Amino acid sequence: MAQSILDTTSGASTGTLVVTEPLNFWAGKRVKPREEKNAEPVFEPATGRVLCQLVPCGAEDVEEAIQSAHSAYLKWSKMSGMERARVMLEAARIIRERREKIAKLEVMNNGKCITEALVDVDVACQTMEFYAGMAGTLTGQHIQLPGGAFAYTRREALGVCVGIGAFNYPFQISVTKSAPALACGNAMVFKPSPMTPLTALVMAEIYKEAGVPDGLFCVVQGGAETGTLLCHHPKVAKVSFTGSVPTGKKVMEMSAKGVKQVTLELGGKSPLIIFKDCDLENAIRGALMANFLTQGQVCCNGTRVFVQREIMPQFLEEVVKRTKAISVGDPLLDGTRMGALISKPQLDKALGFVTKAKKEGAKALCGGDPFVPTDPKLKGGYFMSPCVLENCRDDMTCVKEEIFGPVMSVLSFDSEDEVIQRANNTTYGLASGVFTRDISRAHRVAERLEAGTCFINNYNNSPVEMPFGGYKMSGFGRENGQVTIEYYSQLKTVVVELGDVENHF
Repeated sequence: MAQSILDTTSGASTGTLVVTEPLNFWAGKRVKPREEKNAEPVFEPATGRVLCQLVPCGAEDVEEAIQSAHSAYLKWSKMSGMERARVMLEAARIIRERREKIAKLEVMNNGKCITEALVDVDVACQTMEFYAGMAGTLTGQHIQLPGGAFAYTRREALGVCVGIGAFNYPFQISVTKSAPALACGNAMVFKPSPMTPLTALVMAEIYKEAGVPDGLFCVVQGGAETGTLLCHHPKVAKVSFTGSVPTGKKVMEMSAKGVKQVTLELGGKSPLIIFKDCDLENAIRGALMANFLTQGQVCCNGTRVFVQREIMPQFLEEVVKRTKAISVGDPLLDGTRMGALISKPQLDKALGFVTKAKKEGAKALCGGDPFVPTDPKLKGGYFMSPCVLENCRDDMTCVKEEIFGPVMSVLSFDSEDEVIQRANNTTYGLASGVFTRDISRAHRVAERLEAGTCFINNYNNSPVEMPFGGYKMSGFGRENGQVTIEYYSQLKTVVVELGDVENHF
């Protein structure tokens, strides 16, 4: 096997990595596109320098990848669940063994700090182990019918599934989508975000080394045109997409033409409700976790922070103090707690939201400006000082629209009924949170909030055992948890007659 892309990170530090190897993977090896045209630069967020050139896959490349995946599916789906589990557990072992190298490459390509990237790799490993454990448990049901006849059900694979990933958790999403798919006997063709193409390729190499049939997990690079080719392909049985609402609508529309199953994990503008009877220290920690992980580029972040009026001064004083103390800089340094945003356009967009918020009457208590680290090699990076906005209203742009940057919008409220009505007044419904010591209120509020997840006295704690997905325009289908098996398999009913067939003719 060719040298792993991970080997290129050995000895590399921020501002030194250059990747020249092919970025596609199918038929068990890295593959160059048929036509090397329309190349786009991939940037290192912390420095703004070019990491590599991404050439999008065309129709012939996509065809090769899908045919490769289909051939592998025919072999993999015939294996028992326990046989598949052993291969997946080996993949998990390799992930754990290369944890530091994978995290380092993730940081260079994504910009998040190394402490977060290490957790992401750990979660990916746990996800692989969880679904390896599920692989051997996939069973049907026996149904007794009159006269000695009976029926039974079989849970069967779908075939070739497509995964389309996002830039905020590149490696973790490649596993979140592929592990349940493979556990059910499917193959997957995965298209990473064109801004973060590198670590999905690492996952393909790991699957190969673990012993999956060649082609079972393919990686194709590209943007919208490549995604369109995947969604329209007749051999694709399912598409799982993570990304924006507008793109999710297009994926759903394209997939509908082939009546393909779809899972959509889209955007959010989630409410975090902090009642006056809360443990304020934990609520402040929760608000920081709900807004500033991965530079605020998390779809389920609780970016609308509703604080009961009586405790607003104490909350703001402490949350601003801790936000100002967040260490922004070189994401590969252990002491850094916030790295760079994914791109210059994303940085400009987030800064633009803060500017507009001020014009609409909000006040920035801290941050909201471009941040220039002292290290000269980081001068071209996409850094922003984390921001807390007060005096926010429900009709402000910063409160209604997803920013995807380190911006916390704080709003006051008086009563439980009032805040629930305001919290639900959004087209999104991905997540929500509530901090209170009143256990009855906690469950009452969780029941009334229109969101796929509600965190009580915590936020952004999402282990693999727990289903994750949205309400309303935040999407449908679920990822993680046992229920995801239902989204990567189909049920066949077999009816067995032991007697004679009744004849009405």
